[in-house]
Amino acid sequence: PFVGDVSGNDKPWYKCELENLGRDRQDVGKFMEALERVYFPADNDTDEWNDERRKILKMALVNYLLPQFEAETRRDLKDVSTKVGVEAAAQTLRDMAMEGPYRPSHLLGENRFIVPTGDVPIVGVCSSNDPKDGTFLAAVNGRGELTDHLAIPGGTSITSEKIREKVITFLMQTRPAAVVVGSGAGVGCKLTARRLGEVITQATERWNNRLIQGQDEDDEDFEARMQTFRLMHSNIDDDDDEVWKCNVDIVDDNVAQLFGRSVRGKKEFPDMAVNLKVAIATARWAKDPLGELAYTWSSASDAGVFGTEMLFLNIHPLQRLLPKPMLLREYERVLCDVTASVGVDLNGACTYDHLHGLLTFVPGLGPRKANNLKQSVSRIGGVVSSRKSLLVKRLMGPIVYNNSVAFLRIRATDHLQDQLLHPLDDSRCHPDVYHRNKWAIKIAVDALELGDSASNDSEDYAITALRDVMQNSRDEIERLFNATKAEWEAHYGPTFNVGAWDPREAVPAESWRDKVEELDLETFAEMIEENGNGKWLTHLTMIKWEFRLPFEDPRKPMEPPSGEKLFRLLTGESDVTLCPGKEVTGKVVKNGDFGSQVKLEGDVPGFIPLRNLADDHVEAAEDIVSVGTIVTAIITEVKMDHMCVDLSLKMEDFKKKSSQWGRPQSLPPLDDFFDREAAFKIDEEKEKERESRLRALRLTIGGSSGTKIGGDSHDADGGDGTQAPRTGKVTRRACAHPAFRNASHSEVDRELKEAGDAMVGEALIRPSNRSCDSLAIHWMVRPGCIKVIEVHEEDKDTDASIGNRLIIKKEVYGSIDELLGRYIAPMNDRVEEIQHHRKFTDKLEDELDTQLYDMKKANPNGVFYFICWSESYPGYISLRFIMSRTARNHTIGISPEGFAWNGKTFNNLDKLLNEFKKNPSGARTPQHRSSSNSSALSMSSSMSTSRQSTGVRTDDTSRQSRSRWGPAAMPPVPVTASRWGNMPPPPAGPPPSFARPVSMILKCSVDIFVDYVAVL
Repeated sequence: PFVGDVSGNDKPWYKCELENLGRDRQDVGKFMEALERVYFPADNDTDEWNDERRKILKMALVNYLLPQFEAETRRDLKDVSTKVGVEAAAQTLRDMAMEGPYRPSHLLGENRFIVPTGDVPIVGVCSSNDPKDGTFLAAVNGRGELTDHLAIPGGTSITSEKIREKVITFLMQTRPAAVVVGSGAGVGCKLTARRLGEVITQATERWNNRLIQGQDEDDEDFEARMQTFRLMHSNIDDDDDEVWKCNVDIVDDNVAQLFGRSVRGKKEFPDMAVNLKVAIATARWAKDPLGELAYTWSSASDAGVFGTEMLFLNIHPLQRLLPKPMLLREYERVLCDVTASVGVDLNGACTYDHLHGLLTFVPGLGPRKANNLKQSVSRIGGVVSSRKSLLVKRLMGPIVYNNSVAFLRIRATDHLQDQLLHPLDDSRCHPDVYHRNKWAIKIAVDALELGDSASNDSEDYAITALRDVMQNSRDEIERLFNATKAEWEAHYGPTFNVGAWDPREAVPAESWRDKVEELDLETFAEMIEENGNGKWLTHLTMIKWEFRLPFEDPRKPMEPPSGEKLFRLLTGESDVTLCPGKEVTGKVVKNGDFGSQVKLEGDVPGFIPLRNLADDHVEAAEDIVSVGTIVTAIITEVKMDHMCVDLSLKMEDFKKKSSQWGRPQSLPPLDDFFDREAAFKIDEEKEKERESRLRALRLTIGGSSGTKIGGDSHDADGGDGTQAPRTGKVTRRACAHPAFRNASHSEVDRELKEAGDAMVGEALIRPSNRSCDSLAIHWMVRPGCIKVIEVHEEDKDTDASIGNRLIIKKEVYGSIDELLGRYIAPMNDRVEEIQHHRKFTDKLEDELDTQLYDMKKANPNGVFYFICWSESYPGYISLRFIMSRTARNHTIGISPEGFAWNGKTFNNLDKLLNEFKKNPSGARTPQHRSSSNSSALSMSSSMSTSRQSTGVRTDDTSRQSRSRWGPAAMPPVPVTASRWGNMPPPPAGPPPSFARPVSMILKCSVDIFVDYVAVL
């Protein structure tokens, strides 16, 4: 697409800088040929005129036509891609909403059309990897109401005897049909589920054998045990021979985690812990996923927009790139469609808040009408006994009633036990076909051959006829199921899939023998049409199927996740992020007879077989790696079913090209337009980089054994086995850590900037330009602010290796992972503490000073102070305050230990502010001046490498030299005239506590002079 070599090197055009890809470099030859054939005269003209025409055509093409084509193409591609992305996200939400209620394992042997799941009690479990957070078990009844809960303190194991007895007692009191464990705790959920399974087995055995006297029990012991049991379970009769069955499974708690931290959760359970609310929502999700999704939608934002909470769900990986209004509109359509196909229990939705959201998506209703309906039902007692009463009691207008009533179900409840409910009120039939026209009653009466006079009898008689014909159809379904199962097993043995049998699809029409099948509904529909009442054949056919399967749930029961889905839920990884041929970093946690167990990032279990620890024969894993070693290995296989990743340290696996590893089948195949040539070139570049890194890598893993990674017989020094002498030059490092970059200062900064907010809190490490024994950490404190931290290396094998001791301000770290975990992670915690502090405001310093002046003007007697980010010193915060008429400030440093100010370190910001209130000026006492000076010197060393992300190379321009004050000393600063007179300016490093007015200079002159003399 471009003429000649646009970049001056071997880079392809798509890798060149944008300034080298101007339109004047585009190859428009084919366009010009087509235009010349149209606009050039048929008879030959002079070359001069043709040249002029050619210039005009090229100018029109380059300046007008091509930009217009490009703009239109970009717009069309964006519109189409947005539409495809929204449809894909909506389809994922539809799959989530069409997942039916969880069916306990003891019901899996029965068909759901014969033995419905019903409203079963379930216990939800929320566990956490953080030892500070406890594990909660929440028991909900058939309608999703919380009945009881149990809290297990953090760091306590379920297998301990005391906790085990508490869990068994809790389970025996609630007797759930199933226990569902949320997947939020990651891989640890499998261990929690397995331990709960053992406890459930003991609890069910103890319950089912409660009336059986043990062999080692005498009569008195048995009677004492029964007496204790009666006290614990006062509502259970001794003659109750119910057999309790329960199982445990893992379910997705994506929606439940959102509820636990939402406004809805705080409103419904204001005094409960977050994990307890997550456990409640996990149990509700297992009972009705559609109800929980509708409940999520029902919460409005501050702007009054419903459904904004849905945007926080991980529905589709590209949802953050899609327009939110389009996404919410498509989500609303999906929920409306699914709700219309499933139906809504009117009394349940008006009684329970977590089910009320379903009314919003009933066709004909909406948020406002649904809320009015709920309030109207509450005024009449909270229960609706029939669809007809919605009109009789004026709970709905006639138009709204006609549009929505067919989607509202009147199900039997405890409050309606004494009333005769109409069976078709719990069906998809519109009241027009059984109240106004009574065609459904006519079909039932004719099917039972009761005669024409029966259709004119009382409503009780009609209800009895409807119930009889519906019972006949249910008996026919059971007969067909047994006949189909027997026929299948006669041919194929006991392999019949009980749960997959659907009478609508598996049974041909000629096999039905129920009474309603004997009627000729087509003739009946023709008679209705001849009488001028319209075409009703579709409605009559629906009546027949509603007799057989009243309001049959189109959703299939929830299947517990397994294989790839379970692996993705627990680890957050997929075939895109973890695939064969990818290099990963992990920590060796155990060595065994068959290999080494490794824990990867995200607690993903990894395993290095003995044969893959080295190219040569390995006798024991301890000869190659030791427990606690950080290794970089390459993935050979991802075993999702076993929740494990097979790794290799063999050199031949590291040398394999990316194209030589198998592509996972779950990924889409490469299309015909995939640029294979460019992919091969990229693969070659990676191969060269890897070869150079491996040649320079001389990392000994197994201690004194001297065994190298991959068993390479050639050392980085030439293969003679001797260690090369240190050259003392800054060179590229042989490090495969994902946070390490062999790049320049500007390249690392550019990578952090281009990643945007996704890299906030992250850190990249590069070789420092100061010396061969130092590294530079680029830590992105906040968007647009990058702080560079110098790291000194010791105990290095070669110039290209990473030191075994990494030092920051006398603190020693053993590896890059330890550096990120013990230094950067606590710093991020400090930043988060700052941003969530009540006194923090995200404003510029001048804007904050203006605010302080306004507050002081409004209240002259008040002392006001706030915290903001320092503009001059990245990674520092500015405490700005006003006491009299001038706004002042203190600069506060951030360290892993806490916040540094006035020569002291405070482990939280509130303690620092309390100290500030006692000593607003920040003046240090004489006995602390020595330590303060040394602290100032150490802080100046770190601040010399800090800068705003402006591209200024501070580590090159601020080289330090050793002096009698130590390596952290700053070079002498020339004395310049300033408001300090002929005295030297303040030392480099931390800024002064605050800008003192002229009236404060005389008071502080003695302290300042002593400090400056000590520094000089």
